[in-house]
Amino acid sequence: GQRGEEEEHHSLETFTFYLSEPLSKERVEAFSDGVYAIVATLLILDICEDNVPDPREVEEKFHGSLLEALSEYGPNYLAYFGSFVTIGLLWFVHHSLFLYVTKATRLMGLLNILSLAFIGGLPLAYQLTSEFAEKSHNEIEAIQVSCVITFFASIFQFAIWTTALLNEEETLHAFARYGGKEHAFMFAKLALYPCVSLGAFFLTCLLSEFSTAIFHLMQIIIPFAFLALRIFVRISLTAIKSVMSLSRPKVVLLEEEEACLSPNETLS
Repeated sequence: GQRGEEEEHHSLETFTFYLSEPLSKERVEAFSDGVYAIVATLLILDICEDNVPDPREVEEKFHGSLLEALSEYGPNYLAYFGSFVTIGLLWFVHHSLFLYVTKATRLMGLLNILSLAFIGGLPLAYQLTSEFAEKSHNEIEAIQVSCVITFFASIFQFAIWTTALLNEEETLHAFARYGGKEHAFMFAKLALYPCVSLGAFFLTCLLSEFSTAIFHLMQIIIPFAFLALRIFVRISLTAIKSVMSLSRPKVVLLEEEEACLSPNETLS
């Protein structure tokens, strides 16, 4: 019994050490970029295959007007742009994360693989929401599936950053560590899609009129809202620094004047 416990303890230590072993960061980034590129390509292939009007249909049904024919596929194009923006922003967050990672570990690589597995499901989410944009049956369920896929794709990215924070001196750049200049922004970037996807999921449970059009408009607006938030924070920090720099010379001058005074004059 004692020998069995020792062997189990030894195997557990080996497994823990195995997960903390270093992994090539360049290989992780290259593989991830390839997956993101393939997923984005699959979206446009679906558009080209199923959502382009036939020339005869344009001539007979829309009297030769291509714009009117394309407007009939408007919900499909909205679903495409919403899904593409989601993939683009998830790639941007992934790029920002590994920009500050100095050394990747096997556990971070495993979490990255799990995130990419759900990234690969985004074309499925696009097909569901674009299909049910025309057929209202099970539209809410299609949105919920898309929210679940987006949530897990983004929450595993957040888990990579959390894992890196556990040993931040070796795995993270100083700017992204706890208390660093980019720490708060990294937290906001990585928590953005998990919070939004959860919020959209609960909205589908509360609002019966929540549609795929509203869902994809939310996907498109999110990056601009985050960019506006970052600009607002930057402007606020600049304003605070300028106010502090204006008040600082007065304090320095008073200290210099006191230093020039004699001890008796200072007491008086």
